[in-house]
Order: sequence, then structure tokens, then C-alpha cells
Amino acid sequence: MKRKILIIGTGGREHALAKCFKQSPTVEKVFVAPGNAGMLDSATLVPINADEFEEIEQFVKLEKIDLVFIGPEAPLSKGIVDYLESKGIVIFGPTQVAAQLESSKSFAKKVMEQYSIPTAQYVSVSSYQEAIDYLVHHPAPIVIKADGLMAGKGVTVALTDLEAILAIENLYPNHNETHVTVIEEYLEGEEFSLMAFVYHDRVIPLPIARDHKRAFDHDLGPNTGGMGAYSPVPQISEKSVNEAMENVMIPMAKAMVELGMPFIGVLYGGLMDTKQGVKTIEFNVRFGDPETEVILPRLLTPIDQIIFALINQEPIDIEIDPRVALTVVLASVGYPTETIESLPINNLDQVDATIYHMGTRLVNNQFINVGGRVLSITGLGESLDEVRMTIYHEIAKIDAPQCFYRTDIGVIK
Repeated sequence: MKRKILIIGTGGREHALAKCFKQSPTVEKVFVAPGNAGMLDSATLVPINADEFEEIEQFVKLEKIDLVFIGPEAPLSKGIVDYLESKGIVIFGPTQVAAQLESSKSFAKKVMEQYSIPTAQYVSVSSYQEAIDYLVHHPAPIVIKADGLMAGKGVTVALTDLEAILAIENLYPNHNETHVTVIEEYLEGEEFSLMAFVYHDRVIPLPIARDHKRAFDHDLGPNTGGMGAYSPVPQISEKSVNEAMENVMIPMAKAMVELGMPFIGVLYGGLMDTKQGVKTIEFNVRFGDPETEVILPRLLTPIDQIIFALINQEPIDIEIDPRVALTVVLASVGYPTETIESLPINNLDQVDATIYHMGTRLVNNQFINVGGRVLSITGLGESLDEVRMTIYHEIAKIDAPQCFYRTDIGVIK
């Protein structure tokens, strides 16, 4: 019997998931709620928002959905898994308490500290003065992180003392607010993302990827949700990946079981390969974006079969395409702050590459840009240089002057 899948979310990650599920021989139909019009090539859209839990429940029961898969972090932190599971619905994702690994950086740090999972040294502060006092004795470079969900944009890597102070000013604009901020030591090394399917203490890793966070070429400009990615990452050795699994990913899965909040879903490790070994920058509790757009095209084993093998505690081996995947994000001018939006995007039909829609809307049969990140253009090739050349050649066909993109995605220094 073939399965019906419901994906929750709106962006490029969810478009990549929809395409991936649709390709499975054991999937009959894919729905996305609420999705976007670019996903119509892979899924049926459902006009229900991610925070409308009761409406989602009703739809799942009406359509006899076999699996609900959550894309973004916000509904996970609000307890969508707890709610749907209580209604007898099969859902792949962490509970609200387990989702704290992403929704609370201080929580994640405490767990890492308790279970000796390697990470940057840190302190949690809760006021402007406390933060400033700490910075006086801990000069830049230093990393400042807002504690809650910030869509990948709540981190300041302060290379100067002034940048650090400005970051604190932004987090405590009136100087009298009370909320948690995490201040960390600055780690040096090669960054990479490692995502894994997790069911309690069982961890099935996916290929690693490298994300480009800064808005502009040469890693300049503000941090964003991600301007492009590639997979595999040749500068990260197999030894380092194995070390990440043994010292970070598997220990965290086991820790969550011991803490009575077992993790189910996709665990994302944002990692740094330092001279002292692999250290954890952060955990997310869902697929990263845009890393998903380069990892899922390389996944040859049907994704639904992996998930149900985990749920049913059955063995499964996953097969990965050996080719290199690369994606480049087109973002609205002004991103990650105020953006130029609602202008036409032309010539998408001429692009010979996979297009994932991140922030588009269809108006009178014309795609327009809405939001910060707009499109993710992805391809596969025999080498990083080959796929880079192909993707940038295809992007040049797109007519959207209100959008910009980095020209150095996949360039290894």
C-alpha cells in the first residue's frame, strides 16, 4: 500500500522534501500545508498554516495521511508533535521539550556540558549590564547568540569589541530588558553541517554539507539564514565526520533518552573542525535550509522508507549519490533586513537546473518575490567546479533585478 504524506512548511526546504517524497515508489501523494505555488510540481497545497493544529488534525484524518513531516522549527517549539501524537497521528519530529535543543540555546549548552559533548566555552547572561561586564573581561573575537528562535539570524560573530557591544545593544535596546543571551568563545576551523535521522538512540547520518551564512561574497555582510551550500565537503575528512558522530551526534541522542525526552526526527549538528577536534556550534531540530537542497538530491533511498524503518525499529541502509550537489540562493535586495519585494521573476522556464521556491507567490500566472530568500537553484555534477559552472550559467538566465546572490558559493579558500 502506498503512503500519503503531509509536509508542514512554506519554503525551499519543504519544496525539497516534497520532491524527495514524491520520487519514492512507496508514496502515493504528497501534500504541503500551506506550501507555496512553486511546489505545485511536486505536491498538492493545503491552505492551513503551521500553527493551526486542530485544522491539521482534521485534514490528516479526512485524507487518511500516513505520515506528517514538520519542516520548520517554530511549530515544533510550539508543541505540534505533542498535539498530533495525542490524537493518534504518525508524525516525525521532536516533542516540545526535545525541541528545546534549538528553541533554547542555553538549554542545549547545559545538556552538552552535562554530557561532555564538545562545544565552545560559554556563559548565559540575562541582562544588559551582565553582558557588558562579561565583555569587559572577554574581548573579541567572541560570539553572541539570542537564546530563542531567530530563523538563523540571531547570531553575531563579533570580530571587534565594538561589534560585540552593538550586538548587546540590539538585544537589550532599553538596557533594562530581562532575557537570556548566550556568549561563547570564538572557534576557528572548518565549519560543516551534519544532519541525521534519529529515533531515540538510533542515529542514521546523512552526507555532510557546507552552508554559506554571510550575505555577500568573501563572507562579508550580516549573517543570514544561508545564501548557498554544497555537499560533500572535501575539506572535512572522513575521520572528522566519524569523530562528529561518535562525540556529538550519538551522545546527544543518548543524552536525550537519559533525560526522559527522547529525540525523534532530524537532528542537525552545526559543527566546527578545530585543531582541538570537532566542536558543536549549535543544534537544530529539523533539516537545515539551504543544506536540505543539496543533501536530499543526493539521497537515493526513499525517504519515507527510512522514516518508517526507524519508527518500526527495522534495519535499513541508505544509499547516497556520489556526485557533488551545489545550491545558490537568490534573495531579495536588502535581505536580511528590509527587502524589495513583489516584483516579477522571469525566465524560470529556461533554467536547466532544479529550482526550489523559498519565497515566491504566483500572481496572474507570474511568480513574484515575497520575503527574504526567494529561490534556491540546485544541481549535481562530477566535481564542485563543474556543478558551480553549471549553476551560475543557469542563474544568469533568470530575469529578476530585485534579487541578488553570492557568486562564490562552493569556492574553497
